[in-house]
Amino acid sequence: MTAPALRLRGVSKHYGPVRAVHAVDLEVGTGEIYALLGLNGAGKTTLMRMVLGMVRPGAGSIAVLGRGPRDRSTRAQVGYLVAAAAAYPELTVRENLEVARRLRRVRTSAAVPDAVELFGLGEYADRRARDLSQGNRQRLALARAMLHRPALLVLDEPVNGLDPAGVAEVRALLGDLAREHGTTVLLSSHLLGEVARLATRIGVLHRGRLLEEFPARDLPERVRHHLELTTRDDDRAVAVLAAAGFPAHRRAGAVVLTGERAARRPDDVATALVRGGVAPTGLTVVREDLEGYFLRLVRPPAGQVPAPGPQERARDR
Repeated sequence: MTAPALRLRGVSKHYGPVRAVHAVDLEVGTGEIYALLGLNGAGKTTLMRMVLGMVRPGAGSIAVLGRGPRDRSTRAQVGYLVAAAAAYPELTVRENLEVARRLRRVRTSAAVPDAVELFGLGEYADRRARDLSQGNRQRLALARAMLHRPALLVLDEPVNGLDPAGVAEVRALLGDLAREHGTTVLLSSHLLGEVARLATRIGVLHRGRLLEEFPARDLPERVRHHLELTTRDDDRAVAVLAAAGFPAHRRAGAVVLTGERAARRPDDVATALVRGGVAPTGLTVVREDLEGYFLRLVRPPAGQVPAPGPQERARDR
């Protein structure tokens, strides 16, 4: 069995009373694109800095490509973009990439023009980094991170500042690296919609804890659905639906049915209304948007405590 490209066991980092990361267990397989999803302050950047050996964990263990994150041979196989995109401001795009090539000891000089072309930086190649837009600074930072074709890419908010075309290009590039070259990608984001289109697996991090993990393909099944309809007599419609076993309530000029049964069988709802003499004038199945799902997961109703993460549930058994 192939060892995972990245393995964390019980990893924690506390700053005084602040639990930046708490008891995280995590595995990322070779060629997988794993997305850490969380609000600002969830602990994503701290966790990534520990994976990169920039910060020592307070507890637990981390293995990167089978070795410690501070091992020199490990660092040679890792590319990263963490926090703000950085570059030498007085150097041009081409010069910044040439410096990165030499520091990374990439022998082929073609790596620089290849990176310029790959990230659409051709018309900016001789422009100083300080004069680039935020989006092009992000492109340059990504080009530097991938210049040596690393085995593991660690990317903190990789599409930050990019326009829609740039986001699509980065998405395609990361997908190609994972599929064609077996590159493992650990990325973070607070944009659930973008993560759903890019990642193979998603982990939800909140207040330093890993709340959930699931394959990205399962995300559509995890969002809630409800049925909204309009009638000429909404009060009567609510009564008719209740008698037919479809709990409903009025909201903003519509009748809302939140049960999964209603969302999955809207034809039964329409039949019940017609039989009750209140034919619907409009009927729509509404899917919870992705951001709504995320906020529901990390912000439970008042008085409830967030469910323990998967590693804490395992320890409780």
